[in-house]
Amino acid sequence: MKSRVKYLGRHLMIKGDYADLILRGLKRATIRLGIIKPRYNEVIVHSGGRPIAKVYIKNVRYKLIKELDDKDARLDGFKSREELIKNLKRVYGEVKDDDIVTIIEYEILQRLDNLPIKDPYLGLEPADLARIALRYLSDHLTENEKKILLDLTRTNSIRKTSINIFRTLDKRYIIRKVLRKTIDMLKKKGVLGERP
Repeated sequence: MKSRVKYLGRHLMIKGDYADLILRGLKRATIRLGIIKPRYNEVIVHSGGRPIAKVYIKNVRYKLIKELDDKDARLDGFKSREELIKNLKRVYGEVKDDDIVTIIEYEILQRLDNLPIKDPYLGLEPADLARIALRYLSDHLTENEKKILLDLTRTNSIRKTSINIFRTLDKRYIIRKVLRKTIDMLKKKGVLGERP
């Protein structure tokens, strides 16, 4: 089968049913129909409408459906190849033996379901906080706030973003204020903080 290449950005979406398996380390891969090429080694996994973990993609493999085995199924949190195939059919509809799948293996770098609330930025890197805010709050942010957050996704540095946006270090307080505001908004929306 000829398959078009799709690219995976900074966010990996997983069905809500699998959040607990990921956080318990029982689901250490996702198997997707088609050829998927991750653009980054570190991505944020979202499940059930919220970010649950930051993961490191340690391996990407391509196989035909007919080549999948029980080991692949267990990596993806299933008991057997048959259970995995049944799930692939439920998600994608008809799948054929010669369809290509991508197996994306990952390991958790940081759980996002139980963040340290006393830390000013909840223990998150500025870039990760900015990515989460842009994903969940885009409609509630000013253009200037979006510009600051977008720059933070590139620099991961309050200092560098202050220089890039304001041409001075003296405006770092504005960036910190935007980060604190987004944290409050993300908590109110139930995206970050304790699970409801």
